Amino acid sequence: MSLIPVKTILASETTGHSITVKGWVRTKRESKNAIFIAINDGSTIHNLQAVAEPGQFSEETLRLVTTGACVAISGTLVESQGSGQKVEVKATDIHVYGPADPDQYPLQPKKHSMEFLREIAHLRPRTNTFSAVLRIRHALAFAVHKYFNDNGFFYLHTPIITASDAEGAGEMFRVTTLDLDKPPRTEEGTIDYKQDFFGRETNLTVSGQLEGELGALALSKIYTFGPTFRAENSNTTRHLAEFWMIEPEMAFYELEDNMNLAEDFVKSVIGYALEHCADDLKFLENRLIDEEKNKPQAERSPMPLLEKLGFVVNNDFERITYTQAIDILLQSKPHKEKKFQYPVGWGIDLQSEHERFLVEKHFKKPVILTNYPREIKSFYMKQDDPSDAAPGPTVRAMDVLFPGIGEIIGGSQREENYEKLLARVQEVGIDPANIWWFLETRQFGSAPHSGFGLGFERLVLFVTGMGNIRDVIPFPRTPKSAEF
Repeated sequence: MSLIPVKTILASETTGHSITVKGWVRTKRESKNAIFIAINDGSTIHNLQAVAEPGQFSEETLRLVTTGACVAISGTLVESQGSGQKVEVKATDIHVYGPADPDQYPLQPKKHSMEFLREIAHLRPRTNTFSAVLRIRHALAFAVHKYFNDNGFFYLHTPIITASDAEGAGEMFRVTTLDLDKPPRTEEGTIDYKQDFFGRETNLTVSGQLEGELGALALSKIYTFGPTFRAENSNTTRHLAEFWMIEPEMAFYELEDNMNLAEDFVKSVIGYALEHCADDLKFLENRLIDEEKNKPQAERSPMPLLEKLGFVVNNDFERITYTQAIDILLQSKPHKEKKFQYPVGWGIDLQSEHERFLVEKHFKKPVILTNYPREIKSFYMKQDDPSDAAPGPTVRAMDVLFPGIGEIIGGSQREENYEKLLARVQEVGIDPANIWWFLETRQFGSAPHSGFGLGFERLVLFVTGMGNIRDVIPFPRTPKSAEF
């Protein structure tokens, strides 16, 4: 008999036929006349109920049917006698694949804290919350690939091990095969990386962007979607040491085209989740409402989760320059009353509190900021022509800001002029010899091009309404934490 997922069984329009369901026991409830077993196989947020008659099965078998046990239950699919589901299984056979001792199994039917569940990340996908998050994560990943494929992009696999630092931040994980106790040394006493596996210093990638640009300057439109690594000693609810990045790069796209693509892209993938993950999103919405009941009104989400997602999909994003944003912040009540933790002034790198004020309080919708000060942005961004509208030199950068998150997308038009790019590389202290191949693309058939990066976990965080980025990736990697 072919295995039918619980999701398919629950949607069945016919009854009276024999089926076998396989999954894990969520709960077992006994009454005088029947034993009710809730089974879930991960295909849906909803459980399938199996009903067993007490005298029909041995006490030894029923004793092993406990929360967490893996079972196969065969029987007849019938109309449910209770509320909450259309169908249930009238059990005729129960087989226990793997028992779960109730005295030791940590996921008993009660409320568990997120902190506790992070300590048992190998089991937390069996909870309603995390199974819902992981199904939504899958749907969003599929939607990403579908969007780019449908729009003529090519999926480019950029290297995980690189010898360049795309962001110039220096917060990288080093890759080496050298003996760390006795590394080879040069005559000057420094580590001799010429004897390492790659013959030079290498690290885990912080971004596939630079290599992505090479692809765009041949294939016109490419995207990357892969793991990236930042060795930031940050323990916030918004940072991970290992995360997944989506990075499209497009030849012949200027700043306006880049903004249009970013807005259309996030609306499309969120719309896909709304269409295909309705049950999981509704469960997470109810979870968030319940979680916020004890919070002051000012700290609660302004909209229920589904309404918030629909609002983003159905409304145009506000577009303003960085300079205009600074003017708004300087005139804001929090600034005048000195309630911002960080100072406001032209030239600052906007903090999350500033971004969230613009999105949540001032415009009350997603915002795209453009034309940032050159000094706080990366070397590869195209420099604007001098303007009277800004106090200093700016670049054609654009950041997409979301409620509850702050920056969710960062991108720019890239500098295609060789002389300007080389000067900027030298200005920020990068050795041109280390990225000769990147610079050379500006000498041979250079073209206007743009791109952006979206941290996938921040997107999942926004769509699921979860409060901590460690809860939207199966096995989070953070400072002092590399379990599982």
